[in-house]
Amino acid sequence: MNAPMEAGERTAVPRRPAEEVRARVEALPDPELPMIGLGDLGVVNSVAPAADGVLEVEITPTFLGCPALPAITSAVEEVLAACGHPDGRVRQVLSPPWTTDRITPAGREKLAAHGIAPPAPAPAVTTTPDGPVPVELGTVPCPHCGSRATRPHSPFGATRCQSVLRCTACRETFPHLTAL
Repeated sequence: MNAPMEAGERTAVPRRPAEEVRARVEALPDPELPMIGLGDLGVVNSVAPAADGVLEVEITPTFLGCPALPAITSAVEEVLAACGHPDGRVRQVLSPPWTTDRITPAGREKLAAHGIAPPAPAPAVTTTPDGPVPVELGTVPCPHCGSRATRPHSPFGATRCQSVLRCTACRETFPHLTAL
């Protein structure tokens, strides 16, 4: 028969593999955009043992000074502990910087479904040494009606990484993730 647990005694949580930890971290919702997970937002760089053998999660914040970073770090630390890696670390990586190109197609769909216009992926640019650099001047499609007749409404949105646009077709305003 098992002896009763003493106060303060804990049962050991078996260590889960890095792949499982990564899947759980990528599924965590972004604190400012809860409809999208950290994986679809493109902020999770890697989940792997560091040189000292400790499991390390590398994340790239969407921008320097992101106010959601402490909440993200805390949530990742909780996942590490729940997966048997209480000594695991969260490391912020700033280079290369995060861009909206890192948002997955599924993430873009989730944002649009919640009325947030994600920036379009950057077009592939091919140049010749003597040729001009192509520049595409487009507008952001409205997530409500699909019209491209949208205009800036405010450079400031609900979060620091958003602006507000207005659709001249359906007259709705909507948040837009600022392209970085």
